[in-house]
Amino acid sequence: MDEDALLAEQRAYYRAAAAEYDRPYAEYEALQQLLAAVDDLPIAGDVLELACGTGQWTPRLAARARSVTAVDASTEVLALARARTTSPTVQFIEADLFEWQPPRRYDTVFFAFWLSHIPPTRLPDFWKTVSVALAPGGKAIFIDDGPAAAAYEEVLANQPIPAALRRLDDGSQHRIVKVFHDAQTLTDDLTALGWSVHIQGKAGNFIGTAEPPTTAG
Repeated sequence: MDEDALLAEQRAYYRAAAAEYDRPYAEYEALQQLLAAVDDLPIAGDVLELACGTGQWTPRLAARARSVTAVDASTEVLALARARTTSPTVQFIEADLFEWQPPRRYDTVFFAFWLSHIPPTRLPDFWKTVSVALAPGGKAIFIDDGPAAAAYEEVLANQPIPAALRRLDDGSQHRIVKVFHDAQTLTDDLTALGWSVHIQGKAGNFIGTAEPPTTAG
């Protein structure tokens, strides 16, 4: 499985799935609980939201932040996010997160259900980008699926890159990267990279707060 090809297929999936993207947020109470949990997280100052999707999280971030810069690779989901988020303090940017570099520093970097879509080989560089994007004293806050979520995915076995198959209403099929991070392993991996991290379980998912190495940037 070619990593670049898989990532291209993942981008294509989220563009094609834009109209169906919000359905789980209406159907699953666990996701509604996670959205509500944002109000209790240490979100402050200027916020960078990575992989903002259709903007489910963006208004909640904007309510707590001085400004929000929300980035996603899909034109289709960004159109929905813009329609959902009317705050003048929110700026949307269309960019491939595997190539884009933040032009400035932020007090908070937030990403929900994005970490699990990053190939393991690219995680160290991703965390380096997050570290460089954070202002002194800033925090990364992330929400994602735990291992239990694998039961609800069509996981592709024996693949060099952890992946799952997603099906859309039109019958099309798309492969995506899908890594079900164990909280302890993720904590150990981040600690080894010099981060200070706390991860807690929430409704079958996890919420993490992390501070970068003091030598970052």
